[in-house]
Amino acid sequence: MRAHILHHSLDAGWSEDLPVTLDSERTLVIAFGAPEYRDHPEAIAELRAAFPAARLIGCSTAGEIVDSKISDRSLAVAVARFDATEVGIASAAIAKTSESFAAGETLARALLKDGLRGVHVLSEGSCVNGTELVRGINSVVESGVVVTGGLAGDGPRFERTWVIDDGKPVEGKITAIGLYGDAIKIGHGSKGGWDAFGPTRVVTRSEGSVLYELDGKPALALYEQYLGERAAELPASGLLFPLLLTRPEKARKVVRTILAIDREAQSLTFAGDIPTGAQAQLMKANFDRLVEGAERAGELARERGGEGGDVLALAISCVGRRLVLGERTEEEVEATLDVLPEGTKQVGFYSYGELSPVAKGSCDLHNQTMTLTTLRED
Repeated sequence: MRAHILHHSLDAGWSEDLPVTLDSERTLVIAFGAPEYRDHPEAIAELRAAFPAARLIGCSTAGEIVDSKISDRSLAVAVARFDATEVGIASAAIAKTSESFAAGETLARALLKDGLRGVHVLSEGSCVNGTELVRGINSVVESGVVVTGGLAGDGPRFERTWVIDDGKPVEGKITAIGLYGDAIKIGHGSKGGWDAFGPTRVVTRSEGSVLYELDGKPALALYEQYLGERAAELPASGLLFPLLLTRPEKARKVVRTILAIDREAQSLTFAGDIPTGAQAQLMKANFDRLVEGAERAGELARERGGEGGDVLALAISCVGRRLVLGERTEEEVEATLDVLPEGTKQVGFYSYGELSPVAKGSCDLHNQTMTLTTLRED
């Protein structure tokens, strides 16, 4: 595999000439871009024209990552030409959250064939239930297939997101690539670093990803009590205080981030399922542990993916982590590179949700994590 990374700025253009010699049917081109590229798609069209045979995917972000740098109003681009790995691509339409499971099934069935080793998913981020999306994918693919990815971002606005489908940035789509053959080696790691605080409450009324009541009380009113003056800034301020869930059917815990609020219904909409009967507790940031979590995600990806030859790392971190870390945000992308194999090329984005197995086994939706996927060939 040969991997190359570059970036485009809405203000300054391309950082270098596009490496057109890497184009092939075994080439993956992945572009993570600022929301503004929806209205200024020329650079994405240039990628499509430069790599006509390649599989091109990408999505909008809340910040773009190139190696250890983070920027806005840019495209972070990776071009990876595989030697012996076949690359497939699929897309599915989604107009409302109730279609999430079916969209996941559609993607997985389109990619399912002998030799499938990995699936990387990039989803629209504003009207998807990430839990149901991965449940749909998991219902089709075998347990040994590594499924990772993320939900597109729109900065802190939560208004509209896009993904690249058929060479264009569009709304209402979910895309995925499939990686086939024994040569591909896929590493993955996902870690958080937040601390729980306050009382543990029980979800007494919910529907899918919408939370109505905790301990029999309106969920939004309780959340606003904790946020105080920051309540007026919801849903963006909710990124600073995610929800820790212990689901009744599983021993392990998951973290959920707010996507929207409904003051009339006194409800909160999250990026994934909020099951009735689950225990819930608010979380707050611990700066050092956030960076340590990113480092640990890198260590896990290295352990599982190995090293040798070019390594491409796809880093997907939650927008909430960026808002909390502020000027220290680059510390977490530096931390991942520090522990990944020497010479690793890293691109990524800040997201509305991260998709990855917790350890081995099936994929799950995560929020407020740094999630890494590494690709290399033996």
